[in-house]
Amino acid sequence: MGKIVLLIGPSNSGKDTMFKLVKEKISIPFENIILHTTRPKRSNEVDGREYYFCTERQMKKLLKNDEIIERRSYNTVHGIWYYFTSSKNFDLENNNYLGLNTLMGLDRYLKYFGEENIISLFLQVDDGVRLQRALDREKMLEVPDYKEMCRRYMADCEDFSLENLQKRKVSAIIDNNGTSLESLEQINKVLQKHL
Repeated sequence: MGKIVLLIGPSNSGKDTMFKLVKEKISIPFENIILHTTRPKRSNEVDGREYYFCTERQMKKLLKNDEIIERRSYNTVHGIWYYFTSSKNFDLENNNYLGLNTLMGLDRYLKYFGEENIISLFLQVDDGVRLQRALDREKMLEVPDYKEMCRRYMADCEDFSLENLQKRKVSAIIDNNGTSLESLEQINKVLQKHL
């Protein structure tokens, strides 16, 4: 039976970087968990790689058919954007999965799949480091959106507070303030223990 590994953390905590490193450097085969989103695709994104981009109408059809495990919305400066996971994306009999999510998403995964099937890794990063990463990332975009960047940063400070973290059963907290390889070593130790 396969397991689901969730990398959890606020924006700019290094989830995308660690995701790529786990896929490239750790010898355990993982299928990607690709979320759906109603937000617009960024210029550097590819449909089906970072996300499945869809309309609210398509999302509502999946909801009606009871095919959504977890869903969250963000009230952005551009309107409400939804992110969600479809139940059609999993075959735990034959595969391990690796994906990114939130603490609330973790709650729903645990409820849907059971605690024994989930390995959750919280990426902890100093707020100053996270804010600098956000600014550096935004500067690289064709059309930077600093207002949305600030809104997202502040929302994440609340959503990923110590109080909210302590309410959840997280498999391990990974210190991601150092080098990526140091964080990867921590992740590998947890995976070797649980897989």
